[in-house]
Amino acid sequence: MSVSLSIIVPCYNEEQNLNKLWERLNKLKKIFKATYDVEIYPIFVDDGSSDETHNIIKGFSQRDEHTSFISFSKNFGKEAAIYAGLEAAITGDYITIIDADLQDPPELLLDMYKMITSEPYDCIATRRTDRKGEPIIRSWFARRFYKIINKFSNVEIVDGARDFRLMTKQMTESVLQVSERNRFSKGIFSWVGYKTKWIEYENLQRNDGSSKWSFFKLTSYAIDGIVAFSTFPLTVAAIIGLFFCFLAFAFIFIIIARTLIFGDPVAGWPSTICILLLVSGVQMFCIGVLGIYISKIYSETKARPIYIAKDKVIKNKIDGGTHE
Repeated sequence: MSVSLSIIVPCYNEEQNLNKLWERLNKLKKIFKATYDVEIYPIFVDDGSSDETHNIIKGFSQRDEHTSFISFSKNFGKEAAIYAGLEAAITGDYITIIDADLQDPPELLLDMYKMITSEPYDCIATRRTDRKGEPIIRSWFARRFYKIINKFSNVEIVDGARDFRLMTKQMTESVLQVSERNRFSKGIFSWVGYKTKWIEYENLQRNDGSSKWSFFKLTSYAIDGIVAFSTFPLTVAAIIGLFFCFLAFAFIFIIIARTLIFGDPVAGWPSTICILLLVSGVQMFCIGVLGIYISKIYSETKARPIYIAKDKVIKNKIDGGTHE
Protein backbone atom coordinates (compact mmCIF):
# COMPACT_ATOMS: atom_id res chain seq x y z
CA MET A 1 0.00 0.00 0.00
CA SER A 2 1.37 3.40 -0.96
CA VAL A 3 1.91 6.19 1.54
CA SER A 4 -0.81 8.84 1.76
CA LEU A 5 -0.40 12.59 2.21
CA SER A 6 -3.48 14.56 3.23
CA ILE A 7 -3.45 18.24 2.27
CA ILE A 8 -5.87 20.43 4.24
CA VAL A 9 -6.93 23.63 2.48
CA PRO A 10 -9.01 26.08 4.60
CA CYS A 11 -11.05 28.32 2.30
CA TYR A 12 -13.07 31.47 2.86
CA ASN A 13 -14.28 33.31 -0.24
CA GLU A 14 -11.39 31.99 -2.34
CA GLU A 15 -13.18 31.42 -5.66
CA GLN A 16 -10.51 33.44 -7.48
CA ASN A 17 -7.65 31.23 -6.29
CA LEU A 18 -9.01 27.69 -6.13
CA ASN A 19 -8.65 26.70 -9.77
CA LYS A 20 -5.03 27.85 -9.86
CA LEU A 21 -4.30 25.95 -6.65
CA TRP A 22 -6.05 22.87 -8.07
CA GLU A 23 -3.81 22.92 -11.14
CA ARG A 24 -0.67 23.09 -9.04
CA LEU A 25 -1.87 20.33 -6.72
CA ASN A 26 -2.57 18.06 -9.69
CA LYS A 27 0.96 18.59 -10.98
CA LEU A 28 2.26 17.90 -7.51
CA LYS A 29 0.25 14.67 -7.33
CA LYS A 30 2.00 13.28 -10.39
CA ILE A 31 5.45 14.17 -9.09
CA PHE A 32 4.78 12.65 -5.66
CA LYS A 33 3.41 9.46 -7.21
CA ALA A 34 6.33 9.05 -9.60
CA THR A 35 9.08 10.04 -7.14
CA TYR A 36 7.93 8.69 -3.78
CA ASP A 37 4.91 6.46 -4.54
CA VAL A 38 2.82 8.82 -2.43
CA GLU A 39 -0.91 9.38 -2.99
CA ILE A 40 -2.16 12.89 -2.28
CA TYR A 41 -5.58 13.38 -0.69
CA PRO A 42 -6.68 17.05 -0.79
CA ILE A 43 -9.28 18.10 1.78
CA PHE A 44 -10.91 21.48 1.09
CA VAL A 45 -12.72 23.10 4.03
CA ASP A 46 -15.17 25.86 3.12
CA ASP A 47 -15.53 28.16 6.12
CA GLY A 48 -19.02 29.43 5.30
CA SER A 49 -18.05 31.32 2.14
CA SER A 50 -20.55 33.65 0.47
CA ASP A 51 -19.12 33.23 -3.04
CA GLU A 52 -18.78 30.13 -5.26
CA THR A 53 -16.16 28.42 -3.10
CA HIS A 54 -18.54 25.63 -2.03
CA ASN A 55 -19.56 24.75 -5.59
CA ILE A 56 -15.97 24.81 -6.83
CA ILE A 57 -14.58 22.46 -4.18
CA LYS A 58 -17.59 20.18 -4.52
CA GLY A 59 -16.79 19.98 -8.23
CA PHE A 60 -13.19 19.03 -7.40
CA SER A 61 -14.47 16.17 -5.24
CA GLN A 62 -16.80 14.94 -7.97
CA ARG A 63 -13.98 14.89 -10.54
CA ASP A 64 -11.28 13.31 -8.39
CA GLU A 65 -11.54 10.09 -6.39
CA HIS A 66 -9.07 11.31 -3.74
CA THR A 67 -10.45 14.80 -3.10
CA SER A 68 -12.68 15.51 -0.10
CA PHE A 69 -14.52 18.62 1.01
CA ILE A 70 -16.31 19.99 4.06
CA SER A 71 -18.63 23.00 3.96
CA PHE A 72 -19.61 24.77 7.17
CA SER A 73 -23.11 26.03 7.90
CA LYS A 74 -21.62 29.48 8.59
CA ASN A 75 -18.29 31.19 9.10
CA PHE A 76 -16.66 29.58 12.15
CA GLY A 77 -13.15 30.92 11.48
CA LYS A 78 -9.91 29.52 10.14
CA GLU A 79 -9.07 27.74 13.38
CA ALA A 80 -12.28 25.71 13.14
CA ALA A 81 -11.52 24.95 9.48
CA ILE A 82 -8.06 23.65 10.39
CA TYR A 83 -9.53 21.47 13.15
CA ALA A 84 -12.17 20.03 10.81
CA GLY A 85 -9.52 19.28 8.22
CA LEU A 86 -7.29 17.55 10.76
CA GLU A 87 -10.19 15.38 11.88
CA ALA A 88 -10.92 14.35 8.30
CA ALA A 89 -7.24 13.77 7.48
CA ILE A 90 -6.40 11.56 10.44
CA THR A 91 -6.31 8.41 8.28
CA GLY A 92 -3.39 9.84 6.30
CA ASP A 93 0.21 8.87 7.00
CA TYR A 94 1.29 12.50 6.77
CA ILE A 95 -0.82 15.64 7.07
CA THR A 96 -0.18 19.17 5.90
CA ILE A 97 -2.05 22.48 6.04
CA ILE A 98 -1.81 24.97 3.20
CA ASP A 99 -3.54 28.29 2.44
CA ALA A 100 -5.77 28.57 -0.62
CA ASP A 101 -4.34 31.97 -1.65
CA LEU A 102 -1.03 30.39 -2.84
CA GLN A 103 1.07 32.31 -0.32
CA ASP A 104 2.22 28.84 0.72
CA PRO A 105 3.98 27.28 -2.30
CA PRO A 106 2.68 23.68 -2.70
CA GLU A 107 5.87 22.62 -4.46
CA LEU A 108 7.79 23.12 -1.21
CA LEU A 109 6.09 19.95 0.05
CA LEU A 110 8.52 17.86 -2.00
CA ASP A 111 11.46 19.06 0.08
CA MET A 112 9.42 18.90 3.29
CA TYR A 113 8.45 15.28 2.64
CA LYS A 114 12.03 14.33 1.89
CA MET A 115 13.13 15.87 5.20
CA ILE A 116 10.47 14.26 7.36
CA THR A 117 11.10 10.80 5.92
CA SER A 118 14.90 10.93 5.96
CA GLU A 119 15.51 12.78 9.23
CA PRO A 120 14.21 12.16 12.78
CA TYR A 121 11.52 14.85 12.72
CA ASP A 122 7.81 14.73 13.50
CA CYS A 123 7.03 18.05 11.85
CA ILE A 124 8.52 20.22 9.12
CA ALA A 125 7.24 23.76 9.69
CA THR A 126 7.68 26.94 7.67
CA ARG A 127 8.32 30.55 8.52
CA ARG A 128 8.58 33.73 6.47
CA THR A 129 11.94 35.47 6.37
CA ASP A 130 10.36 38.85 5.65
CA ARG A 131 7.02 40.65 5.56
CA LYS A 132 7.12 42.19 2.10
CA GLY A 133 3.78 43.57 1.03
CA GLU A 134 2.45 44.05 4.56
CA PRO A 135 1.62 47.52 5.91
CA ILE A 136 4.44 48.80 8.11
CA ILE A 137 2.21 49.26 11.18
CA ARG A 138 0.74 45.76 10.85
CA SER A 139 4.22 44.27 10.49
CA TRP A 140 5.47 46.19 13.55
CA PHE A 141 2.59 44.97 15.73
CA ALA A 142 3.09 41.39 14.50
CA ARG A 143 6.72 41.40 15.60
CA ARG A 144 5.78 42.88 18.99
CA PHE A 145 3.17 40.15 19.43
CA TYR A 146 5.72 37.36 18.94
CA LYS A 147 8.10 38.99 21.41
CA ILE A 148 5.39 39.40 24.03
CA ILE A 149 3.92 35.90 23.77
CA ASN A 150 7.35 34.23 23.76
CA LYS A 151 8.39 36.18 26.84
CA PHE A 152 5.34 35.48 28.95
CA SER A 153 3.89 32.16 27.75
CA ASN A 154 4.96 28.57 28.35
CA VAL A 155 5.31 27.82 24.63
CA GLU A 156 7.69 29.13 21.99
CA ILE A 157 6.15 30.52 18.82
CA VAL A 158 8.59 31.30 16.04
CA ASP A 159 8.36 34.80 14.55
CA GLY A 160 6.87 34.55 11.07
CA ALA A 161 5.56 31.03 11.65
CA ARG A 162 2.98 29.86 9.13
CA ASP A 163 0.23 27.27 9.47
CA PHE A 164 1.89 25.59 6.47
CA ARG A 165 3.57 22.51 7.93
CA LEU A 166 3.93 18.77 7.34
CA MET A 167 3.18 16.52 10.33
CA THR A 168 3.22 12.84 11.12
CA LYS A 169 -0.02 11.08 11.95
CA GLN A 170 1.04 10.74 15.59
CA MET A 171 1.56 14.48 16.01
CA THR A 172 -1.77 15.18 14.29
CA GLU A 173 -3.56 12.89 16.73
CA SER A 174 -1.96 14.77 19.62
CA VAL A 175 -3.11 18.11 18.20
CA LEU A 176 -6.67 16.78 17.94
CA GLN A 177 -6.58 15.76 21.60
CA VAL A 178 -6.38 19.47 22.41
CA SER A 179 -10.09 19.98 21.77
CA GLU A 180 -10.55 23.44 23.30
CA ARG A 181 -13.02 25.78 21.59
CA ASN A 182 -10.85 28.90 21.69
CA ARG A 183 -8.08 27.61 19.46
CA PHE A 184 -4.72 29.12 18.64
CA SER A 185 -3.11 26.54 16.39
CA LYS A 186 0.40 28.01 16.32
CA GLY A 187 0.51 27.66 20.09
CA ILE A 188 -1.08 24.20 20.07
CA PHE A 189 1.47 22.90 17.55
CA SER A 190 4.22 24.03 19.91
CA TRP A 191 2.51 22.90 23.11
CA VAL A 192 2.09 19.25 22.03
CA GLY A 193 5.86 19.03 21.59
CA TYR A 194 7.46 16.68 19.05
CA LYS A 195 10.63 17.36 17.13
CA THR A 196 10.17 20.16 14.62
CA LYS A 197 12.45 21.44 11.89
CA TRP A 198 11.92 24.97 10.59
CA ILE A 199 12.53 25.96 6.99
CA GLU A 200 12.38 29.50 5.65
CA TYR A 201 11.06 31.09 2.49
CA GLU A 202 10.42 34.62 1.29
CA ASN A 203 6.98 36.09 1.74
CA LEU A 204 4.77 35.58 -1.32
CA GLN A 205 1.90 37.78 -2.44
CA ARG A 206 -1.63 36.42 -2.72
CA ASN A 207 -2.46 35.01 -6.13
CA ASP A 208 -5.65 37.08 -6.25
CA GLY A 209 -8.09 38.86 -3.96
CA SER A 210 -7.34 40.46 -0.60
CA SER A 211 -6.64 39.15 2.87
CA LYS A 212 -9.66 38.34 5.04
CA TRP A 213 -7.70 39.30 8.15
CA SER A 214 -8.42 42.90 9.15
CA PHE A 215 -6.30 44.68 11.76
CA PHE A 216 -9.10 44.22 14.31
CA LYS A 217 -9.34 40.47 13.62
CA LEU A 218 -5.59 40.07 13.91
CA THR A 219 -5.59 41.98 17.20
CA SER A 220 -8.38 39.79 18.55
CA TYR A 221 -6.53 36.68 17.37
CA ALA A 222 -3.34 37.87 19.09
CA ILE A 223 -5.24 38.41 22.35
CA ASP A 224 -6.70 34.90 22.05
CA GLY A 225 -3.20 33.51 21.65
CA ILE A 226 -1.83 35.33 24.70
CA VAL A 227 -4.81 34.38 26.87
CA ALA A 228 -4.70 30.75 25.71
CA PHE A 229 -1.05 30.22 26.64
CA SER A 230 -0.29 32.70 29.40
CA THR A 231 -1.78 33.92 32.68
CA PHE A 232 0.67 36.83 32.77
CA PRO A 233 -2.03 39.48 32.08
CA LEU A 234 -3.78 38.39 35.28
CA THR A 235 -0.52 38.74 37.19
CA VAL A 236 -0.03 42.24 35.77
CA ALA A 237 -3.56 43.21 36.80
CA ALA A 238 -2.95 41.93 40.35
CA ILE A 239 0.39 43.79 40.64
CA ILE A 240 -1.16 47.05 39.38
CA GLY A 241 -4.03 46.67 41.85
CA LEU A 242 -1.61 46.10 44.74
CA PHE A 243 0.50 49.08 43.70
CA PHE A 244 -2.45 51.46 43.63
CA CYS A 245 -3.68 50.11 46.94
CA PHE A 246 -0.40 51.10 48.60
CA LEU A 247 -0.48 54.41 46.70
CA ALA A 248 -3.97 55.13 48.04
CA PHE A 249 -2.87 54.56 51.65
CA ALA A 250 0.12 56.83 51.10
CA PHE A 251 -2.11 59.63 49.80
CA ILE A 252 -4.47 59.21 52.75
CA PHE A 253 -1.62 59.81 55.20
CA ILE A 254 -0.37 62.76 53.14
CA ILE A 255 -3.81 64.39 53.05
CA ILE A 256 -4.35 63.86 56.80
CA ALA A 257 -0.92 65.30 57.61
CA ARG A 258 -1.43 68.28 55.30
CA THR A 259 -4.83 69.05 56.82
CA LEU A 260 -3.47 68.91 60.38
CA ILE A 261 -0.45 71.09 59.55
CA PHE A 262 -1.91 73.64 57.10
CA GLY A 263 -5.60 73.39 57.94
CA ASP A 264 -6.61 73.51 54.26
CA PRO A 265 -8.56 70.36 53.37
CA VAL A 266 -10.09 71.86 50.21
CA ALA A 267 -6.95 72.71 48.25
CA GLY A 268 -5.71 70.20 45.71
CA TRP A 269 -9.07 68.96 44.48
CA PRO A 270 -8.01 69.09 40.74
CA SER A 271 -5.16 66.67 41.42
CA THR A 272 -7.56 64.48 43.40
CA ILE A 273 -9.93 64.31 40.44
CA CYS A 274 -7.04 63.34 38.14
CA ILE A 275 -6.00 60.59 40.53
CA LEU A 276 -9.57 59.30 40.72
CA LEU A 277 -9.81 59.17 36.94
CA LEU A 278 -6.45 57.38 36.71
CA VAL A 279 -7.37 54.81 39.34
CA SER A 280 -10.79 54.25 37.76
CA GLY A 281 -9.14 53.67 34.39
CA VAL A 282 -6.72 51.16 35.90
CA GLN A 283 -9.60 49.38 37.61
CA MET A 284 -11.50 49.12 34.35
CA PHE A 285 -8.38 47.77 32.64
CA CYS A 286 -7.93 45.09 35.30
CA ILE A 287 -11.60 44.15 35.20
CA GLY A 288 -11.35 43.94 31.41
CA VAL A 289 -8.40 41.55 31.63
CA LEU A 290 -10.27 39.40 34.11
CA GLY A 291 -13.36 39.57 31.90
CA ILE A 292 -11.46 38.19 28.90
CA TYR A 293 -10.38 35.14 30.86
CA ILE A 294 -13.87 34.63 32.27
CA SER A 295 -15.39 34.90 28.78
CA LYS A 296 -13.04 32.13 27.58
CA ILE A 297 -14.07 29.94 30.52
CA TYR A 298 -17.74 30.67 29.74
CA SER A 299 -17.21 29.69 26.10
CA GLU A 300 -15.51 26.42 27.05
CA THR A 301 -18.14 25.41 29.61
CA LYS A 302 -20.95 25.78 27.06
CA ALA A 303 -19.17 23.05 25.07
CA ARG A 304 -20.64 24.09 21.74
CA PRO A 305 -19.23 22.27 18.71
CA ILE A 306 -16.14 23.83 17.14
CA TYR A 307 -17.91 23.75 13.77
CA ILE A 308 -21.08 22.50 12.08
CA ALA A 309 -20.76 20.86 8.66
CA LYS A 310 -23.59 21.56 6.23
CA ASP A 311 -22.23 19.36 3.46
CA LYS A 312 -19.21 17.05 3.22
CA VAL A 313 -17.66 14.15 1.35
CA ILE A 314 -14.68 12.50 3.01
CA LYS A 315 -12.49 10.04 1.12
CA ASN A 316 -9.64 8.17 2.76
CA LYS A 317 -7.00 5.59 1.99
CA ILE A 318 -8.18 2.96 4.47
CA ASP A 319 -10.98 1.51 2.37
CA GLY A 320 -11.20 3.98 -0.46
CA GLY A 321 -14.61 4.77 0.90
CA THR A 322 -16.65 7.92 0.76
CA HIS A 323 -18.33 9.20 3.92
CA GLU A 324 -20.97 11.94 3.81
